[in-house]
Order: sequence, then structure tokens, then C-alpha cells
Amino acid sequence: MLSSRLVKEQPSTARSGLCSSRHCCVVPAHEVWVCSAKSDLGSARESTDRVLQAGRLPASKTMGQSFNSAGIALFAQIAWGNAPLALPHLSVPSIDSLDWGALARAGFRGCVFDKDNTLTAPYASAVAPALAPALERCRVAFEGRLVLFSNSAGLAQFDPEGSEAEALEAALGIPVLRHAEKKPAGSAVEAEAHFGCPAERLVMVGDRYLTDVVFGNRNGLLSVRVAPIQLAGEPTAVSLARRVEDYCVARWWRQGHKAKPHPLAPSEEALATFVCEPAVR
Repeated sequence: MLSSRLVKEQPSTARSGLCSSRHCCVVPAHEVWVCSAKSDLGSARESTDRVLQAGRLPASKTMGQSFNSAGIALFAQIAWGNAPLALPHLSVPSIDSLDWGALARAGFRGCVFDKDNTLTAPYASAVAPALAPALERCRVAFEGRLVLFSNSAGLAQFDPEGSEAEALEAALGIPVLRHAEKKPAGSAVEAEAHFGCPAERLVMVGDRYLTDVVFGNRNGLLSVRVAPIQLAGEPTAVSLARRVEDYCVARWWRQGHKAKPHPLAPSEEALATFVCEPAVR
């Protein structure tokens, strides 16, 4: 199977939440060379070597997201032999490019969202205004079956009392998943319990290959990668990790690697039905 990508998109280009083109088309992802910017290739390659040799990223105090030892270790393993695990089934500019009704009709029963740079600006407590209509369409299509999966709020290590999760739930109106491990580590058992269905019936949407896409693919969800809403305000370690991910994923696609087929969308044609132009609902 070939992962689908909208040809107008660059993976680490900040987006306002809406596709800038009314003429996006779906093509095989491996035919699109994806990188944050061509001028960053040299430094990204150096970053890749440095991370894989050290096995870690610099620590940060920002909401516990900047250091993810399990994620770095897993990504290093992927780099040496399991590249498809980091490749999304779909990659689109934003959630506005998804046909939520088509996903529901295909048998998906709920959506697991990353928060920062997927629904909100980094560490913001409000959905990006341009994405609010698309989020509402998702809510309607799945009859309210949405959840936020954060690597800080709801995580036992950083939010044992659930106070951050409760604050997010009040601010965004979306339940926050309580879980024991950071993405991409751990299983989907908490998500399956929350939705009452197997993981293959769920959609995982996020902006990070290392965390969101790998977690979704490891656990059988349909993985959807969106471009980050904005890069300003990200911790240095997160920015470095993003550049490494973009470089690696671009290289793997050029080498011909493909995402593992999903049972509810086993073909390129099936995946293409989940993508729409922003002007077409």
C-alpha cells in the first residue's frame, strides 16, 4: 500500500490550519520529498547522527515533553530496520483536509488527537480558530467520540492527580486520556477502554512522526499526520527532534518504504476517500 500525501504540503511548515490551495490532490507519499526546508538538510543530517549516537535529546522542563527517552530509543530502532512504523497512512495540511464522515462510514468509531500543534498552538488552551469547524465536523461524525492523548496532561508521571487533564477538558471540551506511558511507548489499552472498541477502529491524529505516528502504527490505529500549526514557541529539544524526524522520514520515502496497510483502508484508493479539499465537504 502507498501512504497518501497532499502534494502542496511541507511537513514542518507552520500552517494556519487551512490548506492554502483549493486544488490539492492525493499522490503516493513516497513520490513526495518531505523535509522542513532544503536548507536544513545538512544540519538535520548532523542532528540525526548526534541523536542516534547519544540515544537522547537535550532535557527540558517544559511540560515534560522535550525529553522522551523511550521515544528516542524506539526511533533509533526504527531507523535501523523498521522505517514503515514511522510513516503515516495519511499526511495532510490540517484536520480541515479530512472527510470525517467518510472515515466513520469506513468503520472508524473514534478519534485520538494529539493536542499541541495539532489542535492548538504549542501549550495554548484553545483550539486554533481556523480548525474549530473541522473539529466540530469530527465530533458530529463520531458522535462525540473524541479524546486528547497528551504526553503531559493525563500522564501518570507528570499529572498524577489529573489536574492538568481536568483543566484541558474544561478549556477544550474534549476528554483527556489518562495513561501510564508517553507516546510512542505503551499500548492502546487505555484508548480501547475509553472508546469501547479495538484500536484498529480508531484514528490517531498528530503532528509528530516520533510520537503520534509511531504510537498509532504500533498499536493498529489509522495514523494521520498533520503539519504543525506553528513552530514558534516550541522548546529547542522538540524543534531538534522534529528536524531529525523530517529528515529521516523524507529519506525513507525516497528509499521506497511504505506504511503498513490498515485493515479498514487497505489500498491507496481507500485512503484517498478520507481526504477532501477544504472547500468540499
